[in-house]
Amino acid sequence: MSPTEDNRITTTSFRNLISPKHFLSIPSASKWKDSSRDATSSLCVDSLSRLQLDNNNFGGNSIPDSYVNMSKLVKLSLRNCNLRGPIPDLSLIPHLLYIDLSSNQLNESIPPNKLAENITTVILSDNNLTGTIPSYFSDLPRLQKLSLANNLLSGSVPSSIWQNKISNANKRLLLELQNNQFVNISGTTNLPPNVTLLLDGNPLCSDNTFNQFCKLEGASSETNGTSPKNSSDPCPNQRCPPPYEFYVNCFCVAPLIIGYRLRSPGFSYFPPYFNAFEEYLTSNLKLHANQLSYTFEWQVGPRVLMILKFFPEYVDNNSSRTFNSSEIQRIRNMFTGWVIPNRDLFGPYDLMDLVPYNNGTETSSNSGLSTGALVGIILGSIACVISLSAIFILIMLRIRLRRHDAVSKPHHSSKISIQIGGTRAFTYVELSAATNNFDNNAQIGQGGYGKVYKGILSNGTMVAIKRAQQGSLQGEKEFLTEIRILSRIHHRNLVSLIGYCDEEGEQMLVYEFMSNGTLRDHLSVTSEKPLNFAMRLKIALESAKGLMYLHTDADPPIFHRDVKSSNILLDSKFTAKVADFGLSRLAPVSDVQGIVPGHVSTVVKGTPGYLDPEYFLTHTLTDKSDVYSLGVVFLELLTGMHPIAHGKNIVREVNLAFESGEISSVIDKNMGSYPFEHAEKFLNLALKCSEDEPEPRPKMAEVVRILENMCSVMTDSDTTRDTSTTSDSRKTVSFLGTPSSSSTINTPFVLRTQ
Repeated sequence: MSPTEDNRITTTSFRNLISPKHFLSIPSASKWKDSSRDATSSLCVDSLSRLQLDNNNFGGNSIPDSYVNMSKLVKLSLRNCNLRGPIPDLSLIPHLLYIDLSSNQLNESIPPNKLAENITTVILSDNNLTGTIPSYFSDLPRLQKLSLANNLLSGSVPSSIWQNKISNANKRLLLELQNNQFVNISGTTNLPPNVTLLLDGNPLCSDNTFNQFCKLEGASSETNGTSPKNSSDPCPNQRCPPPYEFYVNCFCVAPLIIGYRLRSPGFSYFPPYFNAFEEYLTSNLKLHANQLSYTFEWQVGPRVLMILKFFPEYVDNNSSRTFNSSEIQRIRNMFTGWVIPNRDLFGPYDLMDLVPYNNGTETSSNSGLSTGALVGIILGSIACVISLSAIFILIMLRIRLRRHDAVSKPHHSSKISIQIGGTRAFTYVELSAATNNFDNNAQIGQGGYGKVYKGILSNGTMVAIKRAQQGSLQGEKEFLTEIRILSRIHHRNLVSLIGYCDEEGEQMLVYEFMSNGTLRDHLSVTSEKPLNFAMRLKIALESAKGLMYLHTDADPPIFHRDVKSSNILLDSKFTAKVADFGLSRLAPVSDVQGIVPGHVSTVVKGTPGYLDPEYFLTHTLTDKSDVYSLGVVFLELLTGMHPIAHGKNIVREVNLAFESGEISSVIDKNMGSYPFEHAEKFLNLALKCSEDEPEPRPKMAEVVRILENMCSVMTDSDTTRDTSTTSDSRKTVSFLGTPSSSSTINTPFVLRTQ
């Protein structure tokens, strides 16, 4: 899945996509700290580690000086943002690793004060910078890339930049200085082999002395490659067939393969950080560094796509050649649960894929066939030939019996004929045992597709098993759709698919167990665990994050098409996860002219009350269709009402109450006290999401941004589970009446004023 390239804000725990139309000028840090404005709160700014606003049009404004106060910032990227004016003094940011201010109209000279000691990348190309190259660039020991191309810089290029660079294959420096006004190189022109200097397009290129630096061909620090191999010994390939690979001492094992991507690395050249990356991952996974190998490929962004291979621990030649099922599940949970913390150098990551062992993976302790084993195979083959006719007769009898069974079992689905990565194929016997033969006491839910059971697998893992039954509304197409989609997407706010069963006339899906059931369960008047306002806001945010991942990070993007409160599940910590992808559709891809349609034309499917009116009327499915459905869920969170009940529609009823000033009459009384200004903002957002026309609805990324801003400014008393009132300085509403005055709502989505 490929995250959207443009318009990103990223922190260690915060990622938004910002639409260019929402900023007439680049926002200052002080603007962000003003919680009454439409921007992130001071809580976010104080912990901001990555700020990427690439490809926004900020109307020729300058970079705010207040950015130098972001003390935790490690990456600043404002590429192609139509910025003018000087570069602020970024030396005041102590942990900065990566700067990209390219493709703007920045002018004046490069600030003279030394940047952070550990900086790796400085990209200031394609601007209007004047003056000379500051001397401090020769005193940055970890510098990997300095790009000043296509500016108006002049004077001499100081050789001190490369003179102190030790010739080391793992350390590389790329100097892009093309198309400036440099007239000379001061000092030596003898570069270490690990330094690349590009000077074409400068006046000094008229001197043949510098020809070697004036070639037109470019270079890149972003080289692809492979981590150092675990064993350098030559090994006979024929003795270790796939999916096995040679490991230490030519030990033949089956690695666990994981697709992984660094979304915003703090470097331009990876090899110097191989050891740090291996230590970072394996220490968090409680593995040894030599149990990991990987390949990597740089992508646009820049991002680093990786294939990670984890090998079972080698002690001696009697060691296990595979991870056992509990260890696979543990590693899987570490990734899918986002337990591994972000590190400044490597940044946030995407989980691309989890490839399980094939069912036929060998677990024998020998890496080859001994002579005795070979003799046994030959003798066995002779015995097989002798009994071949008898076997043939048995096979024919079985085929006849199966044909008879096929006629007598009309609800028999065809076996899935492909191995789907990231999921396990369970047998009917395994799932029957996990649920005590599908005992009624194990049933935890029921719907049009059939029943849901709580099960315990043989390794002790607790799961939820969705079992379709004869006459189910879930056909084979939806069954396969859910498997294929959930096997390739991984996000902390999307339910994880563990496996499936497609045999004995059964269609079953096995999910991670969500102990607190569905959101709808907790909005019932009979709920034993009513949710307070802060918890409802948190659930709204997490649901929106899961859907934003589908819309912007999946490749191609995915439209869920059946967002509703019963498809939002809650785990033991009340973390919300979007579920049920049987009706999901892939977003359209570009045509031969490179044009991407904004919608999918499809038969209308979904749940009444949640259906986007535009989709219902025109059969045009877009990302805004999911926004509408989520808006209905937000209204459920606020009111506790069902989308349609007793002939009443929740969207219409809440709009009527809002327009008549009687909104307190529809707010859920089980919610307890709540801060009015936040509830009012949430209501405005819910109604904006559920507009009849798609155009006024916000994008899912904008929904996430607004909710994150609201959550970040909630006080501690707001986020407690009880319903005690907040401090006197904050308006709080109980259900005895409305506050004496209403706060002005300062969001991009104010619907109306009273």
